[in-house]
Amino acid sequence: MNKIFKLIILVYFILVSSNLAFGKENFFDEALKKYQSQNYDDAKFMFERNIVFNPKDAKSYLYLAKIYNHEEDQKKEEYNLETTLLIEPNNEEAILMLMKIALKKSNYSKVNDLSQTFIKVCKKLCDENNEIQKSLKNIEPDNNES
Repeated sequence: MNKIFKLIILVYFILVSSNLAFGKENFFDEALKKYQSQNYDDAKFMFERNIVFNPKDAKSYLYLAKIYNHEEDQKKEEYNLETTLLIEPNNEEAILMLMKIALKKSNYSKVNDLSQTFIKVCKKLCDENNEIQKSLKNIEPDNNES
């Protein structure tokens, strides 16, 4: 009888844990669909819900940053980008977005630091860094003339 009880409990825990694992992925997939259909409020809720179950999901933080970028909430965008980079330091999209924020804030030293990191990790978005560096070169001489 004891063995049967242990077996039933083991099966129960396996089923519960598999449902949680499936649920986590389902939240992200559902959030991504809502994001792609530009339903940002619902997508934000679903990404946040996914983070509750999977706090180390860098993609959810990145998409939250994109939503905050769309809502023009720079502080929350920056927070989520920094969290993304804490979890996944080589996320080139997050680095690029932070570079653009630093450029808007005229924080050129941060742009240069992020650019050095970006050069090491870039695979898809390398051209974007070149454009930022060109714009930096155009801005920096103006600062020296003043």
